[in-house]
Amino acid sequence: MANDISLIILSGGNSTRFGQNPKKQWINIKDEPLWLFVVNRFKKNYSFDKIVVVGSKDELNYMSNFCCDIDMVASGQTRQKSIQNAITHISTKYVMISDTARCCFAKKVVKNLIKNHLKADCIVPTIDINDTIVYNYEYINRDKTKLVQTPQLSNTALLKKAISSDIDYTDESSAIKANDGKLLYIKGDKKSHKITTKNDIKKIDCLKKPSKKVLVGFGYDIHKFINNKPLYLCGVKIDSQFGLQAHSDGDVAIHSVIDAIIGAIGAGDIGDFFPDNDNKYKDISSVKLLEYIVLFVSKTGFEIVNIDMTIVAQIPKISPHKKQLRYSLSKILKIKPNHINIKATTNEQIDTIGDSKAMCVYCVANLKYSKV
Repeated sequence: MANDISLIILSGGNSTRFGQNPKKQWINIKDEPLWLFVVNRFKKNYSFDKIVVVGSKDELNYMSNFCCDIDMVASGQTRQKSIQNAITHISTKYVMISDTARCCFAKKVVKNLIKNHLKADCIVPTIDINDTIVYNYEYINRDKTKLVQTPQLSNTALLKKAISSDIDYTDESSAIKANDGKLLYIKGDKKSHKITTKNDIKKIDCLKKPSKKVLVGFGYDIHKFINNKPLYLCGVKIDSQFGLQAHSDGDVAIHSVIDAIIGAIGAGDIGDFFPDNDNKYKDISSVKLLEYIVLFVSKTGFEIVNIDMTIVAQIPKISPHKKQLRYSLSKILKIKPNHINIKATTNEQIDTIGDSKAMCVYCVANLKYSKV
Protein backbone atom coordinates (compact mmCIF):
# COMPACT_ATOMS: atom_id res chain seq x y z
CA MET A 1 0.00 0.00 0.00
CA ALA A 2 1.14 3.52 -0.71
CA ASN A 3 -0.30 5.06 2.49
CA ASP A 4 -1.74 8.18 0.83
CA ILE A 5 1.53 9.05 -0.95
CA SER A 6 2.04 10.58 -4.41
CA LEU A 7 5.26 10.83 -6.40
CA ILE A 8 6.78 13.80 -8.25
CA ILE A 9 9.66 13.22 -10.67
CA LEU A 10 11.59 16.35 -11.65
CA SER A 11 12.76 16.11 -15.25
CA GLY A 12 12.62 19.60 -16.70
CA GLY A 13 16.19 20.88 -16.48
CA ASN A 14 18.25 22.21 -19.36
CA SER A 15 21.19 19.87 -18.63
CA THR A 16 23.59 22.80 -18.95
CA ARG A 17 26.34 21.16 -16.88
CA PHE A 18 25.83 17.84 -18.69
CA GLY A 19 27.18 19.66 -21.70
CA GLN A 20 25.85 17.71 -24.67
CA ASN A 21 22.78 16.26 -26.36
CA PRO A 22 20.80 14.32 -25.55
CA LYS A 23 19.70 16.11 -22.40
CA LYS A 24 20.36 13.83 -19.44
CA GLN A 25 16.66 13.13 -18.87
CA TRP A 26 16.56 11.79 -22.43
CA ILE A 27 19.55 9.46 -22.17
CA ASN A 28 18.42 6.17 -23.68
CA ILE A 29 18.23 3.14 -21.40
CA LYS A 30 17.63 0.42 -23.98
CA ASP A 31 14.63 1.93 -25.78
CA GLU A 32 13.23 4.22 -23.10
CA PRO A 33 14.36 7.68 -21.94
CA LEU A 34 15.94 8.08 -18.53
CA TRP A 35 12.95 9.92 -17.04
CA LEU A 36 10.66 7.01 -17.97
CA PHE A 37 13.22 4.50 -16.70
CA VAL A 38 13.10 6.26 -13.32
CA VAL A 39 9.28 6.35 -13.28
CA ASN A 40 9.07 2.64 -14.10
CA ARG A 41 11.69 1.84 -11.46
CA PHE A 42 9.45 3.45 -8.86
CA LYS A 43 6.26 1.88 -10.26
CA LYS A 44 7.67 -1.65 -10.23
CA ASN A 45 8.20 -1.57 -6.50
CA TYR A 46 5.80 0.97 -4.95
CA SER A 47 2.12 1.71 -5.39
CA PHE A 48 1.79 5.48 -5.42
CA ASP A 49 -1.64 7.09 -5.50
CA LYS A 50 -0.52 9.48 -8.23
CA ILE A 51 2.60 10.16 -10.28
CA VAL A 52 3.43 13.59 -11.68
CA VAL A 53 6.38 14.15 -14.03
CA VAL A 54 7.75 17.66 -14.52
CA GLY A 55 9.21 18.30 -17.97
CA SER A 56 10.25 21.13 -20.26
CA LYS A 57 7.24 22.88 -21.80
CA ASP A 58 8.28 22.11 -25.38
CA GLU A 59 8.70 18.40 -24.56
CA LEU A 60 5.49 17.74 -22.60
CA ASN A 61 3.34 16.67 -25.56
CA TYR A 62 6.00 14.22 -26.65
CA MET A 63 6.47 12.90 -23.10
CA SER A 64 2.74 12.21 -22.85
CA ASN A 65 3.05 9.77 -25.77
CA PHE A 66 5.11 7.39 -23.61
CA CYS A 67 2.46 6.62 -20.97
CA CYS A 68 -1.18 7.37 -20.16
CA ASP A 69 -1.29 7.03 -16.36
CA ILE A 70 0.99 9.96 -15.46
CA ASP A 71 0.26 13.68 -15.14
CA MET A 72 2.69 15.86 -17.11
CA VAL A 73 3.45 19.34 -15.80
CA ALA A 74 5.61 22.13 -17.24
CA SER A 75 8.78 22.97 -15.35
CA GLY A 76 9.56 26.36 -13.82
CA GLN A 77 12.65 28.56 -13.87
CA THR A 78 14.07 26.80 -10.79
CA ARG A 79 13.72 23.44 -9.05
CA GLN A 80 11.45 25.03 -6.48
CA LYS A 81 9.23 26.64 -9.13
CA SER A 82 8.93 23.23 -10.78
CA ILE A 83 7.81 21.69 -7.49
CA GLN A 84 5.29 24.51 -7.06
CA ASN A 85 3.84 23.70 -10.48
CA ALA A 86 3.66 19.98 -9.75
CA ILE A 87 2.37 20.06 -6.19
CA THR A 88 -0.85 21.78 -7.24
CA HIS A 89 -1.75 18.43 -8.82
CA ILE A 90 -1.21 16.54 -5.57
CA SER A 91 -4.12 15.83 -3.21
CA THR A 92 -2.55 13.10 -1.07
CA LYS A 93 -1.35 13.86 2.46
CA TYR A 94 2.24 12.97 1.61
CA VAL A 95 4.43 13.48 -1.43
CA MET A 96 7.72 11.89 -2.41
CA ILE A 97 9.94 13.97 -4.69
CA SER A 98 12.90 12.72 -6.66
CA ASP A 99 15.14 13.88 -9.50
CA THR A 100 15.51 11.98 -12.76
CA ALA A 101 19.25 12.62 -12.44
CA ARG A 102 19.37 10.38 -9.34
CA CYS A 103 18.24 7.46 -11.44
CA CYS A 104 19.66 4.44 -9.62
CA PHE A 105 18.19 5.13 -6.19
CA ALA A 106 18.34 2.30 -3.67
CA LYS A 107 15.03 0.47 -3.24
CA LYS A 108 15.74 -0.04 0.46
CA VAL A 109 15.99 3.73 0.95
CA VAL A 110 12.57 4.30 -0.62
CA LYS A 111 11.05 1.53 1.50
CA ASN A 112 12.57 3.15 4.58
CA LEU A 113 11.14 6.54 3.59
CA ILE A 114 7.65 5.06 3.37
CA LYS A 115 8.09 3.05 6.56
CA ASN A 116 8.91 6.23 8.50
CA HIS A 117 6.54 8.66 6.77
CA LEU A 118 4.43 9.26 9.92
CA LYS A 119 7.39 10.17 12.12
CA ALA A 120 8.22 13.65 10.77
CA ASP A 121 7.21 16.36 8.31
CA CYS A 122 10.06 15.42 5.98
CA ILE A 123 12.00 12.16 5.80
CA VAL A 124 15.48 12.78 4.42
CA PRO A 125 18.11 10.24 3.28
CA THR A 126 21.69 11.29 4.07
CA ILE A 127 25.16 9.83 3.81
CA ASP A 128 28.28 10.41 5.88
CA ILE A 129 31.27 12.40 4.64
CA ASN A 130 34.64 10.70 5.02
CA ASP A 131 36.91 13.44 3.71
CA THR A 132 38.28 16.44 5.60
CA ILE A 133 36.03 19.47 5.11
CA VAL A 134 36.94 23.14 4.81
CA TYR A 135 34.16 25.74 4.96
CA ASN A 136 34.98 29.42 4.41
CA TYR A 137 38.68 28.55 4.85
CA GLU A 138 37.98 26.99 8.25
CA TYR A 139 38.13 23.29 9.07
CA ILE A 140 34.91 21.88 10.44
CA ASN A 141 33.97 18.65 12.20
CA ARG A 142 33.00 16.18 9.47
CA ASP A 143 31.17 14.02 12.05
CA LYS A 144 28.55 16.77 12.25
CA THR A 145 28.03 17.02 8.47
CA LYS A 146 25.94 14.96 6.08
CA LEU A 147 25.28 14.88 2.35
CA VAL A 148 21.55 15.12 1.61
CA GLN A 149 20.03 12.93 -1.11
CA THR A 150 16.73 12.44 -2.89
CA PRO A 151 14.08 11.10 -2.94
CA GLN A 152 12.61 12.84 0.08
CA LEU A 153 9.14 12.31 1.53
CA SER A 154 7.24 15.31 2.86
CA ASN A 155 3.95 16.37 4.36
CA THR A 156 2.22 17.88 1.33
CA ALA A 157 0.43 20.75 3.07
CA LEU A 158 3.53 21.88 4.96
CA LEU A 159 5.70 21.65 1.86
CA LYS A 160 3.21 23.72 -0.15
CA LYS A 161 3.35 26.40 2.51
CA ALA A 162 7.16 26.22 2.83
CA ILE A 163 7.88 26.72 -0.89
CA SER A 164 5.29 29.46 -1.41
CA SER A 165 7.71 32.16 -0.22
CA ASP A 166 10.21 34.11 -2.34
CA ILE A 167 13.10 32.26 -0.70
CA ASP A 168 14.61 29.73 -3.10
CA TYR A 169 15.45 26.50 -1.28
CA THR A 170 17.69 23.83 -2.79
CA ASP A 171 15.57 20.93 -1.57
CA GLU A 172 12.40 20.06 0.33
CA SER A 173 14.08 19.41 3.67
CA SER A 174 15.68 22.86 3.85
CA ALA A 175 12.34 24.49 3.03
CA ILE A 176 10.48 22.53 5.70
CA LYS A 177 13.25 23.08 8.26
CA ALA A 178 13.09 26.85 7.66
CA ASN A 179 9.35 26.71 8.35
CA ASP A 180 9.73 24.95 11.72
CA GLY A 181 8.92 21.51 10.36
CA LYS A 182 10.28 18.35 11.92
CA LEU A 183 12.91 16.38 9.97
CA LEU A 184 13.89 12.75 10.27
CA TYR A 185 17.23 11.75 8.77
CA ILE A 186 17.56 8.17 7.58
CA LYS A 187 20.49 6.31 6.08
CA GLY A 188 20.94 6.98 2.37
CA ASP A 189 23.06 5.07 -0.13
CA LYS A 190 26.46 6.07 -1.46
CA LYS A 191 25.68 4.27 -4.72
CA SER A 192 22.79 6.64 -5.41
CA HIS A 193 24.90 8.94 -7.54
CA LYS A 194 23.37 11.94 -9.27
CA ILE A 195 24.09 12.59 -12.96
CA THR A 196 25.41 16.12 -13.35
CA THR A 197 28.14 15.71 -15.96
CA LYS A 198 28.86 13.05 -18.57
CA ASN A 199 31.55 11.52 -16.34
CA ASP A 200 28.96 10.75 -13.66
CA ILE A 201 27.45 8.06 -15.88
CA LYS A 202 30.58 5.95 -15.33
CA LYS A 203 29.72 5.76 -11.61
CA ILE A 204 26.27 4.30 -12.21
CA ASP A 205 25.89 0.59 -12.80
CA CYS A 206 22.12 0.13 -13.25
CA LEU A 207 21.92 1.77 -16.68
CA LYS A 208 21.87 -0.33 -19.85
CA LYS A 209 23.21 0.75 -23.23
CA PRO A 210 20.86 2.26 -25.84
CA SER A 211 18.93 -0.07 -28.11
CA LYS A 212 20.38 -0.71 -31.56
CA LYS A 213 16.94 -0.60 -33.18
CA VAL A 214 16.48 1.53 -36.27
CA LEU A 215 13.29 3.59 -36.21
CA VAL A 216 11.47 4.29 -39.47
CA GLY A 217 9.18 7.24 -40.18
CA PHE A 218 7.10 8.12 -43.24
CA GLY A 219 6.14 11.62 -44.36
CA TYR A 220 3.84 12.97 -47.02
CA ASP A 221 2.72 16.46 -47.99
CA ILE A 222 0.96 18.12 -50.88
CA HIS A 223 0.39 21.79 -51.77
CA LYS A 224 -1.41 23.60 -54.58
CA PHE A 225 0.44 25.95 -56.90
CA ILE A 226 -0.38 29.65 -56.63
CA ASN A 227 0.78 32.77 -58.42
CA ASN A 228 2.97 35.51 -57.00
CA LYS A 229 4.86 33.37 -54.51
CA PRO A 230 8.42 31.98 -54.72
CA LEU A 231 8.92 28.21 -54.85
CA TYR A 232 11.18 26.64 -52.21
CA LEU A 233 12.24 22.98 -52.03
CA CYS A 234 14.60 21.72 -49.32
CA GLY A 235 15.35 25.36 -48.51
CA VAL A 236 16.44 26.12 -52.07
CA LYS A 237 14.66 28.76 -54.18
CA ILE A 238 13.63 27.18 -57.47
CA ASP A 239 13.11 29.17 -60.66
CA SER A 240 9.36 28.78 -61.26
CA GLN A 241 6.37 30.87 -62.27
CA PHE A 242 4.41 29.38 -59.37
CA GLY A 243 4.88 28.97 -55.63
CA LEU A 244 3.03 26.66 -53.21
CA GLN A 245 0.02 27.66 -51.15
CA ALA A 246 0.67 27.23 -47.43
CA HIS A 247 0.67 29.03 -44.09
CA SER A 248 4.49 28.97 -44.17
CA ASP A 249 6.71 29.40 -47.23
CA GLY A 250 5.19 26.18 -48.59
CA ASP A 251 8.38 24.08 -48.79
CA VAL A 252 6.55 20.81 -49.37
CA ALA A 253 9.79 18.80 -49.37
CA ILE A 254 10.86 19.99 -45.94
CA HIS A 255 7.35 19.45 -44.58
CA SER A 256 7.46 15.80 -45.64
CA VAL A 257 10.94 15.43 -44.08
CA ILE A 258 9.65 16.87 -40.79
CA ASP A 259 6.73 14.45 -40.72
CA ALA A 260 9.02 11.50 -41.48
CA ILE A 261 11.49 12.42 -38.73
CA ILE A 262 8.94 13.03 -35.99
CA GLY A 263 7.00 10.00 -37.18
CA ALA A 264 10.04 7.81 -36.58
CA ILE A 265 10.23 8.83 -32.91
CA GLY A 266 6.47 8.79 -32.35
CA ALA A 267 6.15 12.55 -31.82
CA GLY A 268 2.98 13.21 -33.83
CA ASP A 269 2.97 15.34 -36.97
CA ILE A 270 4.07 18.75 -38.19
CA GLY A 271 0.82 20.37 -37.04
CA ASP A 272 1.49 19.37 -33.43
CA PHE A 273 4.68 21.43 -33.49
CA PHE A 274 3.74 24.24 -35.88
CA PRO A 275 -0.06 24.80 -36.03
CA ASP A 276 -1.21 26.43 -39.25
CA ASN A 277 -3.51 28.74 -37.29
CA ASP A 278 -0.63 30.30 -35.37
CA ASN A 279 0.46 33.62 -36.87
CA LYS A 280 3.95 33.04 -35.50
CA TYR A 281 4.49 30.67 -38.42
CA LYS A 282 2.89 32.84 -41.11
CA ASP A 283 5.23 32.85 -44.15
CA ILE A 284 8.06 31.45 -42.01
CA SER A 285 10.97 29.75 -43.73
CA SER A 286 10.48 25.99 -43.46
CA VAL A 287 14.25 25.71 -42.94
CA LYS A 288 13.72 27.23 -39.49
CA LEU A 289 11.02 24.65 -38.75
CA LEU A 290 13.30 21.79 -39.76
CA GLU A 291 16.20 23.23 -37.76
CA TYR A 292 13.95 23.20 -34.69
CA ILE A 293 13.01 19.56 -35.30
CA VAL A 294 16.65 18.54 -35.80
CA LEU A 295 17.52 20.11 -32.44
CA PHE A 296 14.44 18.55 -30.82
CA VAL A 297 15.31 14.99 -31.88
CA SER A 298 18.91 15.54 -30.80
CA LYS A 299 17.85 16.78 -27.35
CA THR A 300 15.43 13.89 -26.91
CA GLY A 301 17.96 11.18 -27.70
CA PHE A 302 17.98 10.38 -31.41
CA GLU A 303 20.24 10.66 -34.44
CA ILE A 304 19.09 10.95 -38.05
CA VAL A 305 20.60 8.14 -40.14
CA ASN A 306 19.30 8.79 -43.66
CA ILE A 307 16.53 10.32 -45.75
CA ASP A 308 14.91 8.94 -48.92
CA MET A 309 12.57 11.33 -50.74
CA THR A 310 10.40 11.24 -53.86
CA ILE A 311 9.17 14.54 -55.32
CA VAL A 312 6.13 14.20 -57.60
CA ALA A 313 5.54 17.20 -59.87
CA GLN A 314 4.61 17.83 -63.48
CA ILE A 315 6.28 21.23 -63.26
CA PRO A 316 8.94 22.47 -62.80
CA LYS A 317 11.65 19.99 -63.76
CA ILE A 318 13.23 18.76 -60.52
CA SER A 319 16.13 16.69 -61.83
CA PRO A 320 18.44 19.67 -62.58
CA HIS A 321 18.15 20.74 -58.94
CA LYS A 322 18.55 17.39 -57.15
CA LYS A 323 22.20 17.84 -56.18
CA GLN A 324 21.56 21.32 -54.79
CA LEU A 325 18.55 20.03 -52.82
CA ARG A 326 20.62 17.17 -51.43
CA TYR A 327 23.41 19.45 -50.19
CA SER A 328 20.96 21.92 -48.70
CA LEU A 329 19.24 19.16 -46.71
CA SER A 330 22.61 17.74 -45.67
CA LYS A 331 23.55 21.06 -44.12
CA ILE A 332 20.25 21.44 -42.27
CA LEU A 333 20.07 17.83 -41.05
CA LYS A 334 23.79 17.67 -40.22
CA ILE A 335 24.24 14.34 -41.97
CA LYS A 336 26.38 13.32 -44.94
CA PRO A 337 25.06 14.15 -48.43
CA ASN A 338 25.27 10.50 -49.48
CA HIS A 339 22.83 9.68 -46.67
CA ILE A 340 20.18 11.73 -48.46
CA ASN A 341 18.52 10.43 -51.60
CA ILE A 342 16.21 12.56 -53.73
CA LYS A 343 14.14 11.08 -56.54
CA ALA A 344 11.88 13.01 -58.89
CA THR A 345 9.00 11.90 -61.09
CA THR A 346 5.93 13.28 -62.80
CA ASN A 347 2.38 12.00 -62.35
CA GLU A 348 2.03 11.21 -66.05
CA GLN A 349 -0.54 14.01 -66.45
CA ILE A 350 -2.94 12.20 -64.11
CA ASP A 351 -5.11 14.02 -61.52
CA THR A 352 -4.34 17.40 -59.89
CA ILE A 353 -0.57 16.88 -59.84
CA GLY A 354 -0.47 15.68 -63.43
CA ASP A 355 -2.54 18.71 -64.38
CA SER A 356 0.23 20.97 -62.97
CA LYS A 357 -1.99 22.26 -60.18
CA ALA A 358 -0.10 20.78 -57.22
CA MET A 359 3.09 19.09 -56.04
CA CYS A 360 3.54 16.32 -53.47
CA VAL A 361 6.50 14.74 -51.72
CA TYR A 362 6.93 11.35 -50.07
CA CYS A 363 9.75 10.83 -47.56
CA VAL A 364 11.17 8.03 -45.44
CA ALA A 365 13.51 8.77 -42.52
CA ASN A 366 15.58 6.32 -40.50
CA LEU A 367 16.71 7.30 -37.00
CA LYS A 368 18.65 5.56 -34.25
CA TYR A 369 19.03 5.97 -30.50
CA SER A 370 21.86 8.29 -29.47
CA LYS A 371 24.80 7.11 -27.43
CA VAL A 372 26.37 9.18 -24.64
